[in-house]
Amino acid sequence: MSAAGAGGGKELRPIIIKKIKRQAAGHHGGAWKVAYADFVTAMMAFFMVMWLVAAVTKEQRAAIFEYFNNPSMEQGKSVKASPGQNGPGGASTSVINMGGGLDARRSASQISTGIGTPVNTDASAADKSKASLSEEQARKAIESADHKKLESLEQELRQAIDMSQALRPFKDQLLLDITPEGLRIQIVDAQNRPMFDLGSARLKDYTGQILQELAPYLNSVPNRLSISGHTDTTPYVAQNGATNWDLSADRANAARRALERGGLSTDKIARVVGLSSSVLFDKSNSRNPINRRISIIVMTQKAEEAAEATDAAPTPAPAETQAAAPPAAAPAAPATPVTAVPVTATSGPVAR
Repeated sequence: MSAAGAGGGKELRPIIIKKIKRQAAGHHGGAWKVAYADFVTAMMAFFMVMWLVAAVTKEQRAAIFEYFNNPSMEQGKSVKASPGQNGPGGASTSVINMGGGLDARRSASQISTGIGTPVNTDASAADKSKASLSEEQARKAIESADHKKLESLEQELRQAIDMSQALRPFKDQLLLDITPEGLRIQIVDAQNRPMFDLGSARLKDYTGQILQELAPYLNSVPNRLSISGHTDTTPYVAQNGATNWDLSADRANAARRALERGGLSTDKIARVVGLSSSVLFDKSNSRNPINRRISIIVMTQKAEEAAEATDAAPTPAPAETQAAAPPAAAPAAPATPVTAVPVTATSGPVAR
């Protein structure tokens, strides 16, 4: 029987095995990486340029634009190369200054010929103007802060006077106002309520209590104080020659001692003066009790500096001036110190 007959008439087909050899695709190269790196670098440079343009001032930005329009030292349409650090044609090496050829004046060599270095008088004048403007702005800011601080202190004192049982009866004798020199606190005499004994620098008990109540508030601010004593025009002459000037100075010192007993630091006192009747509160009535007063000024920083400059030692003159100046006169004999003003012995009307 044939193979065909044995299989039922079906022919046997041969089995074919195909082996497919897979090969990797060909290498395309890294050109895309270079392109991507260039793109990222360009974007970084773009954002850095945008940041620099936003960070500089309007004048610096205008200088940058002008430099790229015409990077020469000449204005207008000149094509002359600007001298840089390493010779003609060099651009600016400073990112911040953006001066271009102006950097040539900062030569790396120790000995510079100065050739090609412009004299920029306009820039120096502008720098001085900006410096003076910044100093003026800083001074105004300090004065404004000082003024606000004094206004806050004035408000605290007014509230303390209203709430204190010790100060409330003397509310009409405590005068507060802000002057160019600072916050002024005046304690004035009333018709039937004087601050001092008659013709004396001895404080009344309630006057000392007022000053001791004020001391903690005055000690809470860094400003220094100026204390001055005033009298009216009623003449006061003692047997030792003391006058209203001595009386006003003694009363100012008595007020200082009362403040120190209340807790005021001694280094807070800038000056203590007696003004007699030279500065009247009521000029229309020179013998008004309100003219007899103690003034305490919480000085501004500007007033304090002016006071220090006024009382500072004079600047020594140059040697040539001292040689040419005539010899100074012999110093006068020191005056006899004034003693305390006696209350009982007076040879004239008693001042208040």
